Amino acid sequence: MLRQSQMSTATVAVPHTRSLGIVPDLSRVFMLDESSRTETLAFLAERPVHTVVMTSFIHDNGFDTELNRGTFYGYRNEAGRLEGVGLIGHSTLFEARTEKAIEALAFTARTSARPIHLIMSSGDAAERFWSSYTTTAAAPRLRCEELLFETAFPFAVQKCEWNVETANAADLVELAEAQAEVAFIECGVDPMARDREGFLKRVLRRIEMGRVFSVKIDGKLAFKADIIAETPDVIYLEGVWVAPEFRGNGIGSKCLAALTLELLSRAEHICLLSNVNFAGAHKSFQKAGYRATDKCVTLFV
Repeated sequence: MLRQSQMSTATVAVPHTRSLGIVPDLSRVFMLDESSRTETLAFLAERPVHTVVMTSFIHDNGFDTELNRGTFYGYRNEAGRLEGVGLIGHSTLFEARTEKAIEALAFTARTSARPIHLIMSSGDAAERFWSSYTTTAAAPRLRCEELLFETAFPFAVQKCEWNVETANAADLVELAEAQAEVAFIECGVDPMARDREGFLKRVLRRIEMGRVFSVKIDGKLAFKADIIAETPDVIYLEGVWVAPEFRGNGIGSKCLAALTLELLSRAEHICLLSNVNFAGAHKSFQKAGYRATDKCVTLFV
């Protein structure tokens, strides 16, 4: 479905528009914990698809755990209303309703003791976050722009000749290598090369949670997809992959459609991301019943 030759990432200049001498009111930023759960989840539920990863982390892991690879922060406006939530850490994610919230969370990230590997959000919010996060006019190391695809009922049933099954831990390395291939093709970063042990642990945890799915043909791994995040409302798929020898004959779209139909019994919406340049993959996702609804930008620090 995706080919390495299609990879398109670049170091792109991101406007540095904010005066470095102006500091937002950080007294309105606070660390989120279990006492904030109801309020935080209600805030994130206003945009359930865009915030599915943070919401899933809270449901799966809680707030104070290394499994999140970061710390949750909130931002309140002058009236005490929650206007921003951010997971600041290895993968920095945020949902902010105002520019003040973006700036305050970005400054908090700037002083975080946790190393930040990437910043991700929808639309142009990541660039606006970056302009307050960086202390120079330097551009991020890499910029990856992806389309957000979504589907929901009514969903057309498609014939699929293959059984999409929950993956087995015996196939861990092969599944992880396929997942890493997709990550490299999409955004130019190979998680197996950066942290093989940690990446294998994360893939294994998803397998143990029943969140990795695969199809084998004649004993060979032909298709796979992972649930990266799951809430009662939304499931976010990632690492949709077809083995090179099985590409071009519709296996990917048929298996994805079959998997999606099954997952729609668990959540109202299913979503995934795909690099904006991958027209072939987009056609496959559309054949499987998905449509592009937004874009997301990831900035690699």
